[in-house]
Amino acid sequence: MAELIRGLRAETITAAQSAVELDIAAACERVGRARAEVELLLAAKYVPVEESGMLLEAGITLIGENRAQDLVARAEAYPGRFTFDFIGTLQSRKVKLIVPHVRLIHSVATDSVLQQLERHHNEQTKVLVEVNVAGEEGKGGVAPSELDQFIDRCPVPVVGLMTMPPLAADPERSRSYFSALREMASERGLEQLSMGTTQDFGIAIEEGATIVRIGNRLLA
Repeated sequence: MAELIRGLRAETITAAQSAVELDIAAACERVGRARAEVELLLAAKYVPVEESGMLLEAGITLIGENRAQDLVARAEAYPGRFTFDFIGTLQSRKVKLIVPHVRLIHSVATDSVLQQLERHHNEQTKVLVEVNVAGEEGKGGVAPSELDQFIDRCPVPVVGLMTMPPLAADPERSRSYFSALREMASERGLEQLSMGTTQDFGIAIEEGATIVRIGNRLLA
């Protein structure tokens, strides 16, 4: 596991965020979208809980967490200061831990998680279904052919879809997967599309992303 990033400085984060904002705006402009259509979600996997104050100083309050224990720790250390989404692989036994703290869960993909959502959801619980668009072996996500049945089984509102395309050096190689996810969402009347990370968020925005998940570029 990569080491946590320590010694964060608010001014460095602010400068990095300004550069990312320019790229988001440019991607929106290329396809005639309004900047307000895209949320910038900080993937905080490598931000120590004790350094979260630097994020607040930089004006970052929308956080994506990969690990349930980190989400709970940060929420308890900074009550009411952040809005949390869960973006990592979700173990069913962790569902009850994150539900009280999250706005959205991006990574719902198994029936065991659906069973736990049935037991532990609240009135605010909303989810995105993770789709394995490329059909990669050993990768999380619902197969496109099983998506409708999975959504039907979900006990809480499904408001969108999420995907992680195959890792590639050329961001253009992600385009077809993002386009396919957009079509799946459109066919089902789902508005949220969580897709695009540091290396390919511009392409994701061009293909309809409403949430982009960016980590180290905001923290370097």
